[in-house]
Amino acid sequence: MVDKKCLGRKSGKGCYIYSGGKGERSLNPEAQDIFKKFEIKPVESVGADEDLQLRLVTRFVNEAVMSLQDGVLRSALEGDIGAVFGLGFPPMKGGPFRFVDTMGAQKVVDIMRKYEAVYGTPFTPCQLLLDMAKSGDKFHK
Repeated sequence: MVDKKCLGRKSGKGCYIYSGGKGERSLNPEAQDIFKKFEIKPVESVGADEDLQLRLVTRFVNEAVMSLQDGVLRSALEGDIGAVFGLGFPPMKGGPFRFVDTMGAQKVVDIMRKYEAVYGTPFTPCQLLLDMAKSGDKFHK
C-alpha cells in the first residue's frame, strides 16, 4: 500500500478513494488488487464463514493456552476473565479456556492440525494444548 502511495485520507487514497467531502467513498481498485494478491482461500471442507471464525479463534486460543503454559497467566479462569472483559472474546463462549473445554481439546488440536497443513506454523498447537488433548483433561474442573 505504501509503495503504491495508498496512504489514506492524506494522500487521497487508501482502501478508499477520498474525494474531499464526507459521505460515500468508492473503493480503491489498486487496494483491492493488493488485497486479492494476499487473500487466503478457505479450506474446502469448511464453509467460508466458519473457516474464518475457526482460524481466528484457534490461533487466539492457542496463544492463551501458551500464556498459561509459559506462566504469564496464573490460571485458566484468569485467562477467561481477561479475554472476555479485556479483549472482547465472545462472552457466550466463556473465554478461550472454556471454549477448549466445551469443544474438547482433541477437536481443537485436530482443527489446528488441519489448518497447519494448509496455512503453516502459525497453527501449530502449543505443548499444553497437545497434552490436554492426549489426557482428555479440562482446564475447568
